[in-house]
Amino acid sequence: MTSADDLLVTTSYGPVRGRTVTSADRPGSGPADAVDIPVDVWKGIPYAAPPVGDLRWRRARPPVAHTEVLEASDYGPASPQERNPAIRLGEGVRFDEDCLVLNVWAPHRSALATPAALPVLVWLHGGAYVFGSASQPLYDASRMVAANDVVVVTVNYRVGALGFADLRSAAAGSDAVPDDRFESNAALSDVLLALRWVRDEIGAFGGDAANVTLFGESAGGGLVTTLLTVPAAAGLFDRAIAQSSPATSLYDSERAAVVGDRLIRALGVEGRPELLEAVGTDALIHATMTVFTDVPAEVPGTIAFAPVVDGDLVPEHPLDAFRAGRSHPVPLMIGTNKDEAALFKWMKSPLMPITPGDIERMFAGMAAEYPDVTLPERATVAAAYAGLRPKVAGLGVARDIAFRMPTVWLAEAHSRVAPVYLYRFDWAPMMLRALRIGATHATELPYVWGNLVAGPRDITFKLGGRRVGEQLSVRTQRRWIAFARNGDPSYGEQPWPSFTTDERSTLVIDSDDRIVDDLDAELRSTWGDDVLSFR
Repeated sequence: MTSADDLLVTTSYGPVRGRTVTSADRPGSGPADAVDIPVDVWKGIPYAAPPVGDLRWRRARPPVAHTEVLEASDYGPASPQERNPAIRLGEGVRFDEDCLVLNVWAPHRSALATPAALPVLVWLHGGAYVFGSASQPLYDASRMVAANDVVVVTVNYRVGALGFADLRSAAAGSDAVPDDRFESNAALSDVLLALRWVRDEIGAFGGDAANVTLFGESAGGGLVTTLLTVPAAAGLFDRAIAQSSPATSLYDSERAAVVGDRLIRALGVEGRPELLEAVGTDALIHATMTVFTDVPAEVPGTIAFAPVVDGDLVPEHPLDAFRAGRSHPVPLMIGTNKDEAALFKWMKSPLMPITPGDIERMFAGMAAEYPDVTLPERATVAAAYAGLRPKVAGLGVARDIAFRMPTVWLAEAHSRVAPVYLYRFDWAPMMLRALRIGATHATELPYVWGNLVAGPRDITFKLGGRRVGEQLSVRTQRRWIAFARNGDPSYGEQPWPSFTTDERSTLVIDSDDRIVDDLDAELRSTWGDDVLSFR
């Protein structure tokens, strides 16, 4: 039996005490429910100083040390954000700008076969850079840890304007002199500081600081692919997994300043940057969502908030760094879902241009921004999606220009400096197919985490498929863990060959997984080799 002292860990910033959880404490249900393996967890550990007051618009600073024991049994607050019914934040979630905390799951020490240090996976949640939290029930790592003997860390970072607005020039007014009260890429700095915390502290929790895999989905995947090119991230992780990364959705400082100016106008503080430190959180959330909605409506194919190519923390566009061979040479697993864009249509989200008019406006914007780049002929693009209803064709275009092609372009480039494993997630139970969303954005997440059913109201398997889903979850999770353990995601008797420009091996994850050579041949012939994005 574990005593409280067994869960007391001394970090460089002070002692923290966790608790042991069993299957009864896990949210929902999954394939590991029959195995009652206890797991130790520490929640809400600060890894940075509270980003409030004069630190509100600055990059993360190290945490304040404490001498009293921190009872790390409850999640810390989520970054302030508007509620989104598609993102389950969990019961009793609190919002506070003092949100820079992380959570650690580790196998119960008495359940370990050997006391050796374990591989570490560090998770970055998604949410279009404006939603989400590390404390979402979906990201409870109990099942993953119990079944695989790894240590998992989930990280909160600032979302929305607090994490991604670049106010350096916009807040200075017409003279455009950067104001040192405002720093770019605050959220990226949060993640970097969390990774340094993992490097320095995870050994005390049973993790191997020399074997760290950074993984994330959607916006979290975008942070992963960005960090693969950030000089300050060198040496902070040994492998990377990017799930549905919007890898090209980064913008330069000039464009970021325009968005920052819009935010300031939405807040009504033009010419008064000193008020940005004191503006209320609710007003800031409202202004964030106003800009978040208006930007893609006016310029289809763009988003308001994302990492910024600031010439400092992010010195160049990540795709440029990948193509020049300047990405960190760590093994990468990367992929997308078959029906990525369907979720955005179902949610009536402004983020994805799917109507013919919006797609034409997107192409016009790209042509204006890149007059020297030869865009695909409209007839070529139309032929690639021929036979589909206009909105279905639009979903395909949006999926491929936002997610699939950037992923393929990135895989091609990074494979020249390190092993790359490319996948596409195709599995969808009957209910999701009946709803016409299929294997849409984020539907791989329950299988990766082993949290298949969120509760009695979850309709995912109402029309069947639970057994196949459980088997798929075991395979998928073990591939992810094998990659984190030794860099090879092969499972059982089915190898997963690495992707190269000569052998374009791609794992299709479905009811039966299969390896396909050059799965994206038609897309590549349609879209070409030029990286298409707004910068």
